Amino acid sequence: MFANFTFENPEFFWLFLLLPPAIAWYFWKRNKQTAELKISSTKGFKARSGLLPKLRPLLFILRLLALSFIIIAMARPRTVDISTETSSSQGIDIVMAIDVSASMLARDLQPNRLDALKAVAEEFVEGRPGDRIGLVAYAGESFTKTPITSDKSIVLKALEDIEYNNVLENGTAIGSGLATAVNRLKDSQAESKVIILLTDGVNNSGFIDPNTASELAVEFGIKVYTIGVGSNGMALSPVAMSPSGRMQFGRVQVEIDEDLLKDIAAATGGQYFRATDNKKLEAIYEEIDSLEKTEIEEFRYYNYDEKYRPLVLLAGGLLLFEILLRLTLFRGFI
Repeated sequence: MFANFTFENPEFFWLFLLLPPAIAWYFWKRNKQTAELKISSTKGFKARSGLLPKLRPLLFILRLLALSFIIIAMARPRTVDISTETSSSQGIDIVMAIDVSASMLARDLQPNRLDALKAVAEEFVEGRPGDRIGLVAYAGESFTKTPITSDKSIVLKALEDIEYNNVLENGTAIGSGLATAVNRLKDSQAESKVIILLTDGVNNSGFIDPNTASELAVEFGIKVYTIGVGSNGMALSPVAMSPSGRMQFGRVQVEIDEDLLKDIAAATGGQYFRATDNKKLEAIYEEIDSLEKTEIEEFRYYNYDEKYRPLVLLAGGLLLFEILLRLTLFRGFI
């Protein structure tokens, strides 16, 4: 409730230290505020107890409240509404080229390589508000899942829909996946263009040589970060399809063409990473996120609403009310 409530001149609150001495002075002097008459006996007078004398301290309370409200008003209470506007001065266009071959269902990452990647990639996308991002999926062939766009909801929905199916030719066409990603970025006018190429195998399909695709990336000024996904040694991977259509798994040697991925990264000015488990994969995307920073300029707008005016009016009203009571109801007692 008071999160946006501030005082412009809080030093005036020190004036509240004057109130205790004023109260003490009032109690010390209050018996001398009315005239006194000393007589030898009051037996001839009928004692009457009225309500007004007991209410006489109300005048001092009203004045005290008025003074308190004036002090608070002098501190200038106000609320502030802060609105922000961000402007990207150096946007980055990013295309994630994702291997969706059958081997991406291997369970050395949890629950499998593809689902682990999707979870980390979603966080990466959400953390890049100033950039445009696109998706390319590839197996034995490649296609554009989402062109580069600043609408993160579209990218996130496309990521969610990525899954293994038998529509694409089986295999791993790293060259085709990289070439398709380059094609999405070649006409980009962004200051920085980046491809995140992820695979868990070796190039064994497609009609485009990965080195040729790498040369295209260099020609168009595109940096490629390559990620090899898979544990060291054996992994529980798909080996066959049962008659019922269910995937059958077996222990398979993990084979990643790391030399090729390192060459692609080095030629384009990127880096190569190896993700052997979920935490390592997450750390890789965090490192790429830190390496490719977008310069964001933030504008803040402050809208102040001064609240001292009602306090001044309230204090003035209390003082007028105190004067009115003093001149009318309590006139005979003061």
